[in-house]
Parts: sequence; C-alpha cells; structure tokens
Amino acid sequence: MNNLTKEAVKSLADKRMPLFYDYLALPTVSTEHRAIPETVTYVENLIQDLGGETQVLDDLGGHPVVYGFFKASPTGNANKTLLFYNHYDVQPAEPLDEWQTDPFTATEKEGILYARGTADNKGNFIVRLNAIAALLETEDGLPCNIKFLVEGEEEIGSRNLEKYLQKYADLFKADACIWEFGGKDNEERFVIDAGIKGMAYLELTADSAGIDIHSSMGAIVDNAAWRLTQALASMRDVENNILVEGFYDDITPPTKEEKELVASLPFNLESTVAQYGLTRPLITDGKEITPSEALVFYPTMTICGILSGFVGEGTKTVLPRTAKAKVDCRLVPGQTPAHIADCVQKHLDKHGFEDVKVHLLDGQKAFRSNMTDPFVQQVVKSAEKAYGTDTEILLVPNNAGTGPMYIFDQYLKLPILCSGVGWSGSRAHAPNESIRMADFYEGIMHMIYLMGEFGK
Repeated sequence: MNNLTKEAVKSLADKRMPLFYDYLALPTVSTEHRAIPETVTYVENLIQDLGGETQVLDDLGGHPVVYGFFKASPTGNANKTLLFYNHYDVQPAEPLDEWQTDPFTATEKEGILYARGTADNKGNFIVRLNAIAALLETEDGLPCNIKFLVEGEEEIGSRNLEKYLQKYADLFKADACIWEFGGKDNEERFVIDAGIKGMAYLELTADSAGIDIHSSMGAIVDNAAWRLTQALASMRDVENNILVEGFYDDITPPTKEEKELVASLPFNLESTVAQYGLTRPLITDGKEITPSEALVFYPTMTICGILSGFVGEGTKTVLPRTAKAKVDCRLVPGQTPAHIADCVQKHLDKHGFEDVKVHLLDGQKAFRSNMTDPFVQQVVKSAEKAYGTDTEILLVPNNAGTGPMYIFDQYLKLPILCSGVGWSGSRAHAPNESIRMADFYEGIMHMIYLMGEFGK
C-alpha cells in the first residue's frame, strides 16, 4: 500500500477535518425533513471531489438516496465490488438543555468529538471516504471497486429504501457490504456483527368508554388502563417467558459455527450493571441460557411505553376511556413481523381481550450473514491489522439491534458485516453524541486494510 502509514493517514484525515465539521453542521433531522436538499448536495460533492461518480435517486418518493461509485485502479481488482451503506439523516437533538455543546457545531474536547451524527452515522461515512482519499494518493490506487448507498430515512425506519433497492438492484450490485455502524464495546473490544435482529413494533389499544369518567364510577365501570395492563400481563409470565402462542414458530436454529462463536463471547455483568444503572437482576438469571446467547439468538417482547388517563403533576380523579401501549418485539431469523402481530391479536382474542386491538406500526425481518463466507475473515483479518494486538476483536453472528439488512439480502444477495467508530460512550440518539478521535483514525486504517484484503 505504498507507505500508507498511520501517521500519513492521520495527517490526511486532519486536513480533511473541515469537511467533516461542515457535514455535521447540517441539521439533517429526517423526522422534521430538515436540511435534506443541501445535505444530499453535500454528500454528492464529497464523493465527486474524490473523483467518484454519483446519482441522486428520488423518483420513488421520500428523501433521496445517493449512489456513489469509485472504479478500481488499473492495478486493482475490477471484478470485485465492495458496497458501503450509510445514511445522512440524524436523530433530533432534543432535549437541547442536556447538551454540553451546540449539537450542530462540531466540538473536540480531550480527544472526543461532540456533535449530532458523529457516531450515527456521518462519522462512519467520512471514515470510509477518508480511506478512499488515502488510497487514491498512493501509486496503486483503489484495490477494488467501491459503491456507496447513502439514504436519508434510516432514522425513520428506512420506509422507502426497499422500493429503491428493488428498482435499482443492478446499480447497487456488489460482492459484499459494510454496514453503517459498529465500534468498541464497554470493555474496549472491537465488535464485528455479521447480522442484525428484526423487529415488530406494535401498538395495542384498549377503549372502555366514549369519554373520560369521574373515578367514583370505578365501582361499576370498567377501566381501559386496567384492561390494557391485564392484556399485557397475559403475554409474559413472571419468569419472563413469552406466552403468545406461535411466537416462537418458524425460528431458524443457529448453525454450529454461530453457536461456537456465541459460546466464546465474554459478558461482563458488573460493567453492564454500571453502564445502565441496573437495579434488577438480568432476566436470564436462573436460566440455562447465557446473556450472550439471549442477546444474539432469542427474540424479545418489550413494553416501550404506556399512555392512559392523567399522568401530570398533582391529582386528577379520572377513569380513563382509552389506553395505548407501544410494544417492540425483536425478532430472529425465520420470524416475520406480520406473523408476530397476528399471533399477538389471536392470543388476546383467545384470552378474553377481544376489545384490545393490535396494530403493526413498523416491521423488519432479521438477517445473518453466512459465517463461512470468505468476506467474514477478510473483515476480521483487516481489523486485527488496524487495531493491533492490544485490542480484542469479537465476531458476533448478529447485533441485538435492528436495521434494514434483510432488504439488502433480498435484492442484492451478499454478505453484510458491521464496522464503525462508535464506542460505549457514543450516546447515539442522546444528547452529547460523540466519537473518540483515536477510534476515528483506527477506523480509517481498518477500511484501508479491508479494501486491500478484499481486492486480492
């Protein structure tokens, strides 16, 4: 790689830092449709300024998708194409009073860069562009073809992405994909996820009257809040087992390779308790499964919020007419959101809660890459080279979170792995989002080494 030292790469990245700062200054909050056109133009310019080709895809609705392409150099492998998936939209910055800095003004303090989008996901996009910029300055140039898919609706569920992938599958065709996120855990281990869980996001609604009623009528009138909480309680027992009939149907069992990987994963209970301030035992306590197995292989059902009646300051004696609950079910391969929603409704009907209605608000299937695909070891090997012997590399079959990986599998049929520059203190989606500059520079080296391995 023609003397691409870490020092040289850091110097190049530092020179390009104003481009990163300007990108972070764009308040691309997708829920509010803010700064979308100017951000699309900025992303285009970043790619074009390095000699890449771009197309803006906006014919199918929603925020535009940006396509980018860099051709392998004459000495590179033009038969291999690596796809980078990123998104230019960010979460809202609120609550603003909890930020220690302006959320849309990049501020570096003691080696940590603060701004909305640093970790999720503008930083990872800049890391990948910086790796390309560094390689383009060498005599050998790019070892393989590079494509980018940069969307603007990830933070609102990638609601139009499938339409674009379906229509433009040939445009985004590649041999492998690096996903939008990744980084180090709370033990400073670099984690490479080879998949992601799915999700069925449900809204449950119970109605008991046409208006809110004086609570003195509670002696004879049913209560929507009680109906809903009783319905919710019927779906999970005190041992935290999900009781919905059919919920576990169709789950694809993990492979031998996946089981072996997860069996070797460390889990630090003390650091987990400290990180989240846990006050209750883990729900895996007393069970035959480990926390790592639960996070990777097992589906979940979580009450995210309940809304009913009066919850303000002081008192108000009211019998609520309606109650709503938001419930997310994290899914594993084989499960589908529609089936889960149907199972929940049938369970409620069977147990006397026909009046509680289930609505599927959002859904995504799970995805796992084939752990025997050569790309998996290419990502691991290049990470070992970039992060050195002082950093443990963890390969995990899938992340416990959710994203639209399955759409890429459906239309592009390629292995997908995660790599990024996040850390346990990144606070993505929260005030004071950040990345560490040391991780930023290491992430660039990882992408440089990966492109080299991939192009062989």
